[in-house]
Amino acid sequence: MPHHTPLIGTIVAGLVVAFIMGAIAHRLKLSPLVGYLIAGIMVGPFTPGFVADAGLANELAEIGVILLMFGVGLHFSLKDLLSVKAIAVPGAIVQIAVATLLGMGLAHLMGWTLMGGLVFGLALSVASTVVLLRALQGADLVETRRGRIAVGWLIVEDLVMVLALVLLPALASVMNNAEGGGAGALVAPLLGTLLKVVGFVAVMLIVGRRVIPWALHWVVHTGSRELFRLAVLAIALGVAFGAALAFDVSFALGAFFAGMILGETPLSRRATEETLPLRDAFAVLFFVSVGMLFNPSIVIEHPLPLLATILIIVIGKSIAAWGIVRAFGYPNVTALTIAASLAQIGEFSFILASLGAGLGVLPPDARDLILAGAMASIFLNPIIFSMIVRENKKDEDETEEGRQTSGASERPRIGHVILVGYGRVGKLIASRLHERKVHFVIVEGDPERVEEAEEAGLPVVKGNALEDKHLLAAGICEARHLLIAVPEGFEGAAIHDHARNLNANLQVIARAHSDAEVAHLERMGVPHVVMGERELAARMLTLCGVG
Repeated sequence: MPHHTPLIGTIVAGLVVAFIMGAIAHRLKLSPLVGYLIAGIMVGPFTPGFVADAGLANELAEIGVILLMFGVGLHFSLKDLLSVKAIAVPGAIVQIAVATLLGMGLAHLMGWTLMGGLVFGLALSVASTVVLLRALQGADLVETRRGRIAVGWLIVEDLVMVLALVLLPALASVMNNAEGGGAGALVAPLLGTLLKVVGFVAVMLIVGRRVIPWALHWVVHTGSRELFRLAVLAIALGVAFGAALAFDVSFALGAFFAGMILGETPLSRRATEETLPLRDAFAVLFFVSVGMLFNPSIVIEHPLPLLATILIIVIGKSIAAWGIVRAFGYPNVTALTIAASLAQIGEFSFILASLGAGLGVLPPDARDLILAGAMASIFLNPIIFSMIVRENKKDEDETEEGRQTSGASERPRIGHVILVGYGRVGKLIASRLHERKVHFVIVEGDPERVEEAEEAGLPVVKGNALEDKHLLAAGICEARHLLIAVPEGFEGAAIHDHARNLNANLQVIARAHSDAEVAHLERMGVPHVVMGERELAARMLTLCGVG
């Protein structure tokens, strides 16, 4: 068998070039998505050099779509949506309608079909989950009122796009065969598609909600991590494929429902962690495959339509979102935050563009304009977000953000303990410190774990301990001990370095999992390193009288 095959060449070229360009984008403080799309352009047919197999890339991209939609379902929170439904639901729908109409107007000027204009407008209307969440996380706004509105708004957009992905193939078929068919040619296929979707949803809600959790719990009790990981992937891919085979609905809808049902179980966090590496890898290949479709000549051949596309994404959507939020009586800073959050497009836009091109309803120029508009908006969004949000730090949400650290400042912080991480080990440490009435503060970045700590009545600062502002909020300068309970020893060494720069007299105790981590922590100057496996071995030997 030859070592170089189209499949291996496509995967290797896609991942290697994506890594290089993603690293460069990260270094330039841009979203890695920009790097992945540029990598696709570099290995695509419109640039010189190596050309990856476009057919294979598209098939790999389908797996990326399935896993992306599975991830969207896993993170779908009905509770978060209901908490802001009064603004998020009507706001997102109206904003999608405005952006879609603007896109269809540009498509009409370009002479495209009505169906092409609809797909084009929808692609411009939906924001990127990755870009929006990273922007909110960078400004510590995820847990604030405006952050929850933005996330709820995004959930509604995602749901609308899932519906669009289901209906577009049927609608495209109707439009292509509408001549002489009358109203029946339009209604019958759409009604048939909706019935299939309803049938699939019913099966998932009645059968899937029982079978999937039962199967996962059975796998968990086997104690095999490998089998659990395989089970989660089998559910994601199997349900998506079964949905397409049995109900003739999209892979995307099947994967979304599989993730949503799995997200309702207590095992959702573990499922997310186990599948994240593979999901990220195939998601990268999806973005690379989208980049391969982009023809850079669009910048020279159609500069004005490209500028109009970018203006619709960055200005048109933002003005619509700002006006809607203000119309609902929210303050200007909240409206500006929502507007800045949505001033970009991403994953769903690429999925829609790929679907539209595959159905033959989206012209190649429209696809190129979507990709160019996405790259430009992803590049501009952090700058716009920084200008709007960070100039409005002193607003009504600052009080709410301050509550995240209020529990940490109820008592004077002199000679206290700072505990980094509230996972399995961190919870045990916190429980013992609390029992012994030792004053301590937890620093944790995971929202669910922060909520658990708050429900337990423990003082907690929400944030990454690698950022000085969160260590300062926990009182690092007055602390006596720092307990680093995060499972990654190399991350622990970086936390130690940051902490000692702020307090040189701090006594640090860190956790490690391997000899390499122990050696690295000691080399970085951590005075006390505890390796769990060694402590377990020592205790077991002591209990049997050997230690």
